[in-house]
Amino acid sequence: MKWSWKLGNFAGIDVNLHMTFVLFIVWIALVQLIGGHGFEAMLSGVAFMLALFASVVLHEFGHALTARKYGIRTRDITLLPIGGISRLERMPDQPKQELAVTLAGPAVNIGIAGALFSFLYMTGGLLPLDRIGLTRGLLLERVMLANVSLVFFNLLPAFPMDGGRALRALLALKMNYGRATQVAAAVGQGFAVVFGLLGLLFSPLLVLIAVFVWFGASEEASATLMKLAFSNTPVSKAMLTDFQVLREQDTLARAVELILKGFQHDFPVMEGDRVTGLLSRTDLIAALARNGRDYRVVDAMRRDFQSVDSSEPLEAVFMRLGRSRDYTIPVTHSGQLVGLLTSDNLVEFFIFHGALEQSRAA
Repeated sequence: MKWSWKLGNFAGIDVNLHMTFVLFIVWIALVQLIGGHGFEAMLSGVAFMLALFASVVLHEFGHALTARKYGIRTRDITLLPIGGISRLERMPDQPKQELAVTLAGPAVNIGIAGALFSFLYMTGGLLPLDRIGLTRGLLLERVMLANVSLVFFNLLPAFPMDGGRALRALLALKMNYGRATQVAAAVGQGFAVVFGLLGLLFSPLLVLIAVFVWFGASEEASATLMKLAFSNTPVSKAMLTDFQVLREQDTLARAVELILKGFQHDFPVMEGDRVTGLLSRTDLIAALARNGRDYRVVDAMRRDFQSVDSSEPLEAVFMRLGRSRDYTIPVTHSGQLVGLLTSDNLVEFFIFHGALEQSRAA
C-alpha cells in the first residue's frame, strides 16, 4: 500500500505502518496538549492508542495464521487509523473454513480481554466504569474494555466487519455462495441505514461508519459475484481477439494513429513473432510530451509487462490484474500472441455473464 513503511516481518508476514496512522497519533497528542490536559495525559492517551492498535495487529494475525492453516498465504498487514488490513491471497472456498478464519480475529480480542480481566481481578486493579476514559484510569483496564468493544463492533453482521463474513459463511452452509453473499450484503446495508439515522440524531461518527459499512457491503458483494463469474472459466473465453500490435521500429505517430482509429489504448510490441514489450496510453502520452511523434516505440515501451496463457483460469488472472498496475495483459498460446485481456473486457464479461444467469433463473 502506498505511503506505508515496513515495521518488520513477523511469522513470515510483513507488517506495515501507514502514514495516516502516524498523523493520527500526532493528532491525539495535540488534542490533549491544546485541550490543557497536560503532558502526562498526552502520554497516557498516546500509550492507550498504541496498545489498542497492538491489539488490532494481533487480531489480524489471528486471521492470517488461521488462514495459513488452510494453505492461504497473507501478503501483508497494514496498520491504519481505522484498524488493520490483512491482505489474504484469497478467502477459503469452504464455508466452515471461512468461518474459522473470520472468527479467529475476534477470538484473539476475547483472549486479550480475558487475560487482562483475570490479571486486574487478581490484583484488585479493577475500577468502576465511570472512572475510565481515554486518558483516565489504569491503562490495562482501558485496553481490556477497548478489546471488548472491538469484539462487539467486529461481530456486527455487516460487511466489511468480521460479523458480515461470518454471516455469509453460515448462510453458505444452506445456500449457494453467491446468494449468501447477496443476503449478507443486504443485511449489512440495513445496518448502515440504521447507523446513518442514529448518526443524524446523536453522532456524526456513526454517519461515517454508516458510509463505510454501506460501501463495504457493496464492494464485497460485487467482488464475490465477479469471482464466481470467473471461476472455472479460461482466459480464452474473455480475451479480445480483434486487436492491433506495434513493431519495435514503429514511431509514436503510428501508435497515435491506431488509437484515434479504434478502441484500443494499449499495444503489445512485437519483434518477429515474439512479444517484447507493452506500450500503454499513459506511457505513450509521456513519451510524446518528452520526445515527439518520431520517437521509436522500442524506446518508449515497457519491458516489465506480464502475460498469460489462454488456458489459465480467469479468476486467478483477474486477481493478478487487480494487484498490478497493468490495464492490459497480452494472452499467448504455445508462445504465440492470440489475444489481449483488459480490465474493461473483464467487467463486460461479468455484466453479460450476470445477465445470462438471470435469464436462466427466470
